[in-house]
Amino acid sequence: MSGCSSDDPAQAEARQRDYCTKLGSWQDAAHAMPTDEADADADADAGDGQGVRSPELDYTELAGHALIEASKRLDRAGLEHGGSDILDDTVNAVGGDIEAEGRAVAYCDSSGFETLVGSAG
Repeated sequence: MSGCSSDDPAQAEARQRDYCTKLGSWQDAAHAMPTDEADADADADAGDGQGVRSPELDYTELAGHALIEASKRLDRAGLEHGGSDILDDTVNAVGGDIEAEGRAVAYCDSSGFETLVGSAG
């Protein structure tokens, strides 16, 4: 039963904007992280050798959780486009799947919020 999909257009737009804003924030954080594993390992081993987590890693993780929660709200409201599975794509994107990130970005593009996200490539 998908009674939630009958939300008014303003509420649907607000949910889509929230999702796309969170996607953009997560992208900024995730793509600002060191891409070289040696750099990431060096950051983790800095200091006393106890594997101190960097603030960027914490923010990326928090941004990822917020993004997944926003995708769950879209999913529950039935606000997906063209048979896409925004929740699965989002979870996979946060897990590092660049193709899933591209589908999430395409969702925002088709929703009219392309300026809130970066490209996925």
